[in-house]
Amino acid sequence: MTINKNLLNNLLGKLGPGLLYAGAAVGVSHLVQSTRAGGMFGFDLLIAIIIIHLIKYPFFEFGPRYTAATGKNILHGYQKLGSWAVWIYLLMTFSTMLIVQAAVTVVTAGLFTSIAGLEALGGHEPQVVAAIISSLILIICFTLLTSGHYLLLDKLIKIIILILSITTIAAVIALLFDNPGYYTNRTKSFDITDATHLLFLATFLGWMPAPVEISVWHSAWSESKNANEGKVTSIEDALLDFRIGFIGTAFLAMCFLTLGALVMYGSGVEFAAGGAAFAKQLLDMYRQALGDWAYPIVAVAALTTMFSTTLTLLDAFPRTIGMSLELIGPKKFNHNSNGSTYLVWLLITIAGTLSLLFFFMPSMSDMVKLATIVAFVAAPVLATLNTCAMFSKSVPTPYRPGRPMLIWCILGLTALISCSVGYLWLI
Repeated sequence: MTINKNLLNNLLGKLGPGLLYAGAAVGVSHLVQSTRAGGMFGFDLLIAIIIIHLIKYPFFEFGPRYTAATGKNILHGYQKLGSWAVWIYLLMTFSTMLIVQAAVTVVTAGLFTSIAGLEALGGHEPQVVAAIISSLILIICFTLLTSGHYLLLDKLIKIIILILSITTIAAVIALLFDNPGYYTNRTKSFDITDATHLLFLATFLGWMPAPVEISVWHSAWSESKNANEGKVTSIEDALLDFRIGFIGTAFLAMCFLTLGALVMYGSGVEFAAGGAAFAKQLLDMYRQALGDWAYPIVAVAALTTMFSTTLTLLDAFPRTIGMSLELIGPKKFNHNSNGSTYLVWLLITIAGTLSLLFFFMPSMSDMVKLATIVAFVAAPVLATLNTCAMFSKSVPTPYRPGRPMLIWCILGLTALISCSVGYLWLI
């Protein structure tokens, strides 16, 4: 027992950035889009989850791999290519960060509102209630991040991901035994010749498992972990940490698709357009399908999913913006020794997010669509930057990936570019 406990503690000690990656990735793409995919097409898009993970794998791996090989985050690899590469990352971040943060925060607020029964809080309109609850969530996240930065975030995400995994698996198992109606109630299949279906697929895969820029966040979290521990994590430990998070997010995506297929598919219920409304609708359907006894399981899984995404994104944007500015203007910005840069961008992110939520809530669905389009189209650009950085001379030869990985990257880039061009043509 002692040996097993020591092995478990040793494994948990090695995990960190990989679970932060999982916390950021498992959010709207899983809870909303994966469940929606299952509800619309049953298990037809299950294979799509596997394929997109295989396509994107190298580009996500290069974030932690670069840090383990050089001791620095992959933005330094971008800088080696030229300042233009860092500017591309910054411009993409500035164009989407407020929209993405607002989208995940309002879904989190919607879940909390539904679970706590606060829909009619103070007689306000639902949009106002969502904005107020979102403000409280962002204040909580701000307090957590400014209190402990990486160390506290690392501990919180381990707990959240554990709760999420256990509750989601429990919900899937309960549905498999208690709700076999799917197998006798097929109503609609995915049609590759249907433009509407293809547009949904593009949106679904654009954020599956997450935008490619999450590889930069992962690299930044890895660098922070190294700084806190006073040593550079080995390639073996870094890849183990990453692969556990990556495979875990793929598994959870399939779990949420399964939940959607077994609960929603063939039910005849129309999906709500807004993320928060969809989340409330989803929880109500789970209650109806499984009974009140299972509702807390799904509620905890959904809420912890979205809160972890809100928290990790709120940390990632100011962290990587500060690091990028330091690389572009080292004399003006010193991210590592001056926490004020992080704090300023954290406050800017929160203020901008709240402005969107309070003044532009009716256009939230359009903003989410815009963010998804940008993420989908940007994927091959950032994937190319990651590949160039990883195979550059800034990475010691023994740590560079081999020829098979290069071929994998070329095939992946070809697929991503083709999908982006096809997506732009469809819209």
